[in-house]
Amino acid sequence: QVQLVESGGGLVQPGGSLRLSCAASGSIRSIYGMGWHRQAPGKQRELVAYITSGGSTNYPDSVKGRFTISRDNAKNTVYLQMNSLKPEDTAVYYCNANVMTLAGSNQNYWGQGTQVTVSS
Repeated sequence: QVQLVESGGGLVQPGGSLRLSCAASGSIRSIYGMGWHRQAPGKQRELVAYITSGGSTNYPDSVKGRFTISRDNAKNTVYLQMNSLKPEDTAVYYCNANVMTLAGSNQNYWGQGTQVTVSS
């Protein structure tokens, strides 16, 4: 069993910054790609950042230049630094990880989500 636990969400004013963290624990042999997604009320979940095991990153145009994803492989943790936040960034943010478990299965896991609200 693998668990992903997010932290760092909250209320921030437009133009502000937040840093999200997501720590993976459990029966982990190795972690491949890790990502952050978000879902706003009435909208579909969308990818906002992705990082490979080697550190290559990918962002949609909506957050490029404002969000930065990084990971600490020794801690099985992925981070999302969010700068210049806008009201339209308001959503529940979820992390996910593609994990090779100790049992030898390759599975995708999700965190429980953390609320980010950008409002004055």
